[in-house]
Amino acid sequence: MSLQLTRGAQCGDTNLNSTFLCFRRNYYGGNWASFSFSGLLSWLKEYQENGDIVNESPAWQEQILENEEAIALSRKDKTIQHVEVFCYASRDLHEDVEEAGALQKNHASVTSANSTEAADSACLPTENESLSTVSCEMPIEQTPSSDPESALEVNDVEETGEKENHCDDKTCVPSISEEKSSENVPTAEDITEQPKKNRITYSQIIKEGRRFNIDLVSKLLYSRGLLIDLLIKSNVSRYAEFKNITRILAFREGRVEQVPCSRADVFNSKQLTMVEKRMLMKFLTFCMEYEEHPDEYKAYEEITFSEYLKTQKLTPNLQYFVLHSIAMISERASSTIDGLKATKNFLCCLGRYGNTPFLFPLYGQGELPQCFCRMCAVFGGIYCLRHSVQCLVVDKESGKCKAIIDQFGQRIMSKHFLVEDSYFSENTCSHVQYRQISRAVLITDRSVLQTDSDQQISILTVPAEEPGTSAVRIIELCSSTMTCMKGTYLVHLTCTSSETARGDLEPVVQKLFTPYAETEIENEEIEKPRLLWALYFNMRDSSDVSRNSYNDLPSNVYVCSGPDCGLGNDNAVKQAETVFQQICPNEDFCPPPPNPEDIILDGDSLQPGASESSAVSEANSETLEGSTNLQNSEEASE
Repeated sequence: MSLQLTRGAQCGDTNLNSTFLCFRRNYYGGNWASFSFSGLLSWLKEYQENGDIVNESPAWQEQILENEEAIALSRKDKTIQHVEVFCYASRDLHEDVEEAGALQKNHASVTSANSTEAADSACLPTENESLSTVSCEMPIEQTPSSDPESALEVNDVEETGEKENHCDDKTCVPSISEEKSSENVPTAEDITEQPKKNRITYSQIIKEGRRFNIDLVSKLLYSRGLLIDLLIKSNVSRYAEFKNITRILAFREGRVEQVPCSRADVFNSKQLTMVEKRMLMKFLTFCMEYEEHPDEYKAYEEITFSEYLKTQKLTPNLQYFVLHSIAMISERASSTIDGLKATKNFLCCLGRYGNTPFLFPLYGQGELPQCFCRMCAVFGGIYCLRHSVQCLVVDKESGKCKAIIDQFGQRIMSKHFLVEDSYFSENTCSHVQYRQISRAVLITDRSVLQTDSDQQISILTVPAEEPGTSAVRIIELCSSTMTCMKGTYLVHLTCTSSETARGDLEPVVQKLFTPYAETEIENEEIEKPRLLWALYFNMRDSSDVSRNSYNDLPSNVYVCSGPDCGLGNDNAVKQAETVFQQICPNEDFCPPPPNPEDIILDGDSLQPGASESSAVSEANSETLEGSTNLQNSEEASE
């Protein structure tokens, strides 16, 4: 949620001659951000209060000249709706909660976001109350983890408590961290803090809140996707570290099972018969080369991929795996070509970094926008957090935007303006039809499919059961991803909205998890993971909105959307490249940073400083070497 000015932005009489970015909140990334647990509660409070972001100057209209007109921007962010929070973890009454934001165990329901009494109270379900009976809105005064002072430091030691797995500027490469280096090995102190039978209390979650990095949007990176290629090409990957998704799961006939996807997985699988293994390998081999055999699918182009699979003599078991866990597309809406493309893409991504096609960035998806911010800042980009914009100033004669007026009534001029969709007012968006994304974030005490290792990173698709609804994508993260505390799992659920997030996702939550109950018998075996905490919310999806849908936008104002509902990031990369080429048609998109001696500004002066440039140069050379090593290992595996 930012407004970006490019190419010679001017503030008063000062020519900034660089990219100038305004964020109206005090963290980077907008709806792509990640938060610690207390930071997430703070974020929730801002939306529940639905107040103004900042105090704005009431006299900005007086600055509009006779030959100008203004396009007023929205004063509030309306991209998040239907927020509901539930807490099931017990509160240890003998344990004081030191970190701000702890819920009190009472049953006062929040009915008004503007009420002082409501802001000081929250609610927790009793042991006998079900998931659908209690809604808690949790006020909290705490700075999010993506605060302006720490946002450019990739979750440093103070932020997470331990960063033994993170890399410094000289060693970061676009690779997956090794399992041994990233696993959280419990210490004696950690063990003493964990209660018997792994019963996590809400007090513990609050105290360990900085170990959580909770994404607002849940995505993965395809190992041969556009974003991975861009990270390597631009050397932005040196600021991040990744882990491979360890397994792909399926939910069938009421149980969770692992899906074999690589050749080795298929032949080692005990779920498939020998005949099924041969069928599956034959079909997957065809999908890799389907474009070379058009006669085998041309007659089926007009039907859905689900119907096409039935014609391929695959068993129902194999059809289910291919449709929901490999192609991962809609059963009712995706064509045969869509399915073949998705299956080929999945197979092409296998083996590059591991046995699955997906990577996940350590410390959360919110690391990626901060990585690009960091690279931009190194080369002159200027960022202003908690700096809102009141209007665009348009020259009547040329019809182009010439400036913005910020919250202080200050006029900032530029040649190009890149505006995130959430900034536009209802007047500008009166003809826009938005889709919605349903999101849920859960904290649980164990995995949906337990194995010998408790450090599994999983993706699971639960198919839609009723017409008009969408399949639910589930990503389960363990503590070695640096997104949750030891002894817990962070679970993200995502689907295209058909109603509120809770209405869409709660039935799936109830199938896979059981709410924590204090009265459980100590030796009782619980089949499902315990649900400790849950958050539901709807997020606006503006990714498919045409620019022509907005009213009267000047030609030099470019629109970017928020996150889409897809699993990958290709849509965001394509959109960024399209806008870049419109502004800079003859320049390379996100090229590698130049060597320090090649950076010349106003004569022989260097930008950035010599010491910074030297560090950039060293990191670049090592990153490139790391990328080459990855490619070599990939070729060797093939």
